Amino acid sequence: MKDKRKQSQNPVIDQALLDQGSIQLKTEINTLENWLEDLKSADSSDPAVIEARKAYLDMLHSRREMLDALQKHSKK
Repeated sequence: MKDKRKQSQNPVIDQALLDQGSIQLKTEINTLENWLEDLKSADSSDPAVIEARKAYLDMLHSRREMLDALQKHSKK
């Protein structure tokens, strides 16, 4: 019987899938950056604008981290 606790922590992922994920994340990052740019001309005291900016920045940070992880995995 094989001990499943000793399986590799780095699963093998098809390079095409990694490439598709990278393309998708780059598209999302570009969209979020455009939305943030659009918010620069909005009323910075408007609570909806403040909340949108915070949400977009959080999403942007998350997407950049995911892209970085994918790119690191692709290099292995």
